[in-house]
Amino acid sequence: MKKAVCLLSGGMDSTTLAYVAREMGYEILALHMNYGQRTEKKERECAVRIAEHLDAADFVEISLDYFTKFGASSLTDSSIEVEPGVLGKAEQPNTYVPFRNANLISIATSYCEARNGDAVFIGVQSGDHTGYPDCTPQFISAMQNVITIGTQTEKDIRLITPFVSMNKTDILREGLRLGVPYEDTWSCYSEDDAACGVCSSCLSRLKAFADIGIKDPIIYQ
Repeated sequence: MKKAVCLLSGGMDSTTLAYVAREMGYEILALHMNYGQRTEKKERECAVRIAEHLDAADFVEISLDYFTKFGASSLTDSSIEVEPGVLGKAEQPNTYVPFRNANLISIATSYCEARNGDAVFIGVQSGDHTGYPDCTPQFISAMQNVITIGTQTEKDIRLITPFVSMNKTDILREGLRLGVPYEDTWSCYSEDDAACGVCSSCLSRLKAFADIGIKDPIIYQ
């Protein structure tokens, strides 16, 4: 059976993507990263639950708390307040974590190569292209080249990003088709009890549910 490392944050996109990977016939190797984000406790709780739903073959947690030493992001530096979201915001948001996805993909590739896996799935999507350069198609293409050059496997490890040209509404529609339990996912950048409803992640999530005309099952303040 084909094996895929799925970066499982506990959020909507990564959860839906893991369900897509399973439908594509991959055995799931779940990988959860703690990089010092504000809502890590809630994110981990959701990631564990989703891995159980998927009957993942493995669940590995990695600590990347060095991001808190670097700072420069409201997600990893408690002295920086998470800014209210604005959908379609053009400039760099303060929730951008410098070069985070390069770190995540590199670790996921090491895990995949060590387990003789076939693919790494990461849930980058079109809504992140603006303000998050490490979510763009160009970045993903460059990382695929790095993986191909820098690994020793007889088969190429594929970096799979089926959502890279999809928006949150498209992703939600796909997840509903697959029966994704969105009540067990978390998107809020700032709170882990009741979602704030005003950060950019909450706003994009709420818009997706509103676009489809159903109620988001998680609790908001």
